[in-house]
Parts: sequence; C-alpha cells; structure tokens
Amino acid sequence: MTDAGTATTGNLQEEVREYYRSKAAEAATEGACCSPDPDTFGPAAYDGIGPGSAPDTALLASLGCGNPTAVAELREGETVLDLGSGGGLDVILSSRRVGPDGRVYGLDFLEEMLALAARNVADAEADNVVLLKGTIEAIPLPADTVDVIISNCVINLSLNKPAVFAEMARVLAPGGRLGISDVVAEDRLGPEERAERGGHSQCIAGALSVSEYRELLSAVGLEDTEVVFTQEAADGLHAAVIRARKPSEHEAVTRQECVPGSTCC
Repeated sequence: MTDAGTATTGNLQEEVREYYRSKAAEAATEGACCSPDPDTFGPAAYDGIGPGSAPDTALLASLGCGNPTAVAELREGETVLDLGSGGGLDVILSSRRVGPDGRVYGLDFLEEMLALAARNVADAEADNVVLLKGTIEAIPLPADTVDVIISNCVINLSLNKPAVFAEMARVLAPGGRLGISDVVAEDRLGPEERAERGGHSQCIAGALSVSEYRELLSAVGLEDTEVVFTQEAADGLHAAVIRARKPSEHEAVTRQECVPGSTCC
C-alpha cells in the first residue's frame, strides 16, 4: 500500500516536472514566468543587461523572480554553480563575468530545459559552461569545488529543502558564498496560508519563511545570512535576495582549536 504522504510528494514532483516541461516548450518563443506578475518577474527582472549579453531566446526563457547574477559579485576565474539553470540565461551571464579562466555549471533536472540551454549556450559562444543533468537535492559535483552558488526561484520548488541546503554546503569550497533569488514568505504566514496564495509549481506554496531560510542555512554551517525582500509576489510573499557564506579553512580551524577554557577564548 502506498503511504498518503509519499503519494502526495510523488504527485507534486510530477506536477512540477510537467509544468516546467511545458514552459520549456513555450519559453523560447513566448516568454514565461513562475510568478503571477510577468511585468516584474521573468525576463522583466533583467532589464538592465546590455545588448548582446545573452541570446534573446535565453532571456525569453527566464522563469525566475530576480537576477542572481546582479547580486552574486562574481569575479574572474571563479567556479559558479547555477541550481535549476533552466534556459541558460544565468549561466551565460555568469560565464561573461568569470571569464575564460572561470567555469560555470548549470544544473537542471529536465532534458527539455537542458536542450534549450545547450542551444542558447552555443549561440552565446560560452565555452566555459558545463551543463549537468541532476537534482538540487543530489548535486553531481564533488565536495568543496564551487566558489559561488546562484539560483533563480528554484529552491522553493524542492520537496526536500534540508537536502538542498546540505548539498549547497557540501559543494561550496571553504570561503565560498551564495547569491540567490527566491520567493520567501513573511514569518507571519504558515504553510497553509502560503498554499492559499498560489500553487507549488508557481513558486508560492513551497516558499520558505525568512526564519526558516535562516535556520536551514545555519544548520548546515553557512553564515552571515541576508534575506532582503525586493518585490511582492503575493500577499505576504516576496521575491528576495538571499546571501550567505561558508567559513574559510582558517576560520574553521580556529573555531575547532578555540574550545572553552583555552587561551584563545
């Protein structure tokens, strides 16, 4: 007999897959967005990018709630991972910023999105991009290999968010950082109230609250968390920028050595 909770989880996973599979089919020609307000989300969030920064089809395929590349402070030579890379816009913009000595990984779970991204990456001649098939709950990269993680309105879709946060902490190199966009709820809204305001596939029902975001990041050892609302997505829910960092090796060693009662404390 199938457990009711398992069945619900399976149904939600399939709902998300089918929703974004359909978006992959239409995004390149019509544009699409997970938000109920396409005038401020999706391609509209990138109105500051210059001509030629990315192919038009990549811009039209944006499904997100912000522009994580604008807040991630990417530097030459860095290794970047985009969780839920969709049509490839953020990996292309990131590839420009990290330059030929850097590398950008784009991770997505749908073949259709990866195919769309591959075409856009080829059109952009972004030779430092590697596209990966997989889930954000089990990132197919070794530990301590990524300098920066970006993501655009994807983490809220996960049905196992603790696994996502644990994986982010695992693959980040010491001193690495997050610069992501997501839909985040005000603390006053419980899960049921979030679900009343929108579906899971539309990035509303699965949104974390500010406190939940902070707690999950702290639980996996990430620090200096910032959650900053940028635009309203629904009553009590907002597009937000989330930043955090993984302690450097020096910080980690110092904390291990600095136990209560020692001379350094």
